[in-house]
Amino acid sequence: MDAKKILIVDDDKNVIEILSLYLKKENFDVVIARDGEEALKKAEKNNPDLIILDIMMPKIDGLEVIKVLRKNNDLPIILLSARSEEFDRILGLELGADDYVTKPFSPREVVVRVKVILKRIDKTNQTIKEKELISFPNLVIDPQERSVKVDQKQIELSPKEYELLLLLSKHPNQVFEREQLCDKVWGIDYYGDMRTVDVHINWLRDKLGLNYIKTVWGVGYKFEVNEDV
Repeated sequence: MDAKKILIVDDDKNVIEILSLYLKKENFDVVIARDGEEALKKAEKNNPDLIILDIMMPKIDGLEVIKVLRKNNDLPIILLSARSEEFDRILGLELGADDYVTKPFSPREVVVRVKVILKRIDKTNQTIKEKELISFPNLVIDPQERSVKVDQKQIELSPKEYELLLLLSKHPNQVFEREQLCDKVWGIDYYGDMRTVDVHINWLRDKLGLNYIKTVWGVGYKFEVNEDV
């Protein structure tokens, strides 16, 4: 697994050195910027997983950096601020910072905050991905990647086979007439033989090797969930 990349943005050499030291000990990759202008360039070039960002910096301050980043980027940001800058801290959070740490700070605490935020994001992304998957015993369909796995092995489907499977699997136990399947998969302008649906269903069954797609005689097909497959 690739190491997470952290962009540290601060014009204080000591802050950069101490945070770099502690983050590298925890196997993070570290990228450094010493002003807001450089921060925006490094963020675009290096695609960091998280930014540790000071408020008071030359050229472009941290609050302006957040405004620019949040126009098209939702990467997590930990704001660094002096205790006397409560208004700026609050404004930073309102602009989209995920957390803030006041100076002087414990580098260990900063590392812990980094880990907590990244762990939360990883968990959220995993949850989203799991929700996107269409899963049945021995069968997993990933609409985002347009991939299908049987017994954890990816199988190759033609575009129409995949669209048929996706449509049927999204509506378990619903019976589709051949005309409905043809309209939804091939389009309402299709004037070919209805047997095309039967042929693709047979090909799909052969490739899956699973008994999910049932024939409803005289009507059409349905996807029937069988826990014993």
